[in-house]
Amino acid sequence: MSVSFDNIINFRDVGKTVNDYLGRKIVREGVLYRSARPDEASPADRRKLKDELRIRTVVDLRTKTEHLKQAQKREADLAVPALLQSNEALAGPVQIPGLQYREIKVTGRPFERFLLSQLSWWSYFKFLFLFLSGYRMRAISLLGREVMQPRGLVGLGLITLDQSGGEIAKVRSSYFPLPFSPSPSPLLPTPIPITNTHRLTPQFLQTLITPSSPPVLLHCTQGKDRTGLLVALALMVLGVPTSAIEHDYLLSQAGLETEKEARLREISEIGLTAEWGDTPLDFVVRVQQHVETKYGGIAGYLDSIGFGSADQRKLIEVLGA
Repeated sequence: MSVSFDNIINFRDVGKTVNDYLGRKIVREGVLYRSARPDEASPADRRKLKDELRIRTVVDLRTKTEHLKQAQKREADLAVPALLQSNEALAGPVQIPGLQYREIKVTGRPFERFLLSQLSWWSYFKFLFLFLSGYRMRAISLLGREVMQPRGLVGLGLITLDQSGGEIAKVRSSYFPLPFSPSPSPLLPTPIPITNTHRLTPQFLQTLITPSSPPVLLHCTQGKDRTGLLVALALMVLGVPTSAIEHDYLLSQAGLETEKEARLREISEIGLTAEWGDTPLDFVVRVQQHVETKYGGIAGYLDSIGFGSADQRKLIEVLGA
């Protein structure tokens, strides 16, 4: 089943994509979908997601900064009568009534602390000054230039694997008794302000195996790297051939082409260069190599982040054909 949308790009049924590529069914179709941000979905798009595809849960991997930027864009669009006339859904809520929404900041506190710990003392205090002074994007751009850019997109994916296990795997409390997170590292004693405390954060793999969740739509901003990493892990559990996982990941190159210029502007704003908008050919292979080398395989990795053998069997039951 091919589904087209007015305002949702990079959309696909992961199971159908893999099965069509392999010529045989090994992943259950109609259970896990992926896309870029669906915030501007038209009324027709919303009906397709809810009524045609019967999606129950939307898992959003974006950061607070990304949500703030998207809210600003939506507010600006509302001031343009032509845009409002072409998509009446802009005047309504971003979330589609009747669907469950799970916000999972996959690049969470441990990931942020690790990146901050890689800054020099001078850059760290500069970051802190900019962030606390309200210059959020300038602070993030500094982190992008000095920490993220040298490691590359694939390197950042491997850091995500190592630092974001809780966000990837299970339900855990994100409660902090004070309005500050713990120190990002022993070398950086100043606490970083955090938000959205005192809440229970539903995490991705646990969401997938919760009976009331599927079918699930997983997305970040582009639906490319964070989304691609989590989809790759799920497919690795099923024993999907590497070539098929790569095929699914690399489809994002063409899937995002219509927004390429806007995407490159967003990437530049956070201190990164144009290649961060591409899909690296070695992304999936290097993720698999890292998991094999450091954890002894996908089962070992999932065990290490608290998603044990019983949960892995449930995931296979949910996603396996």
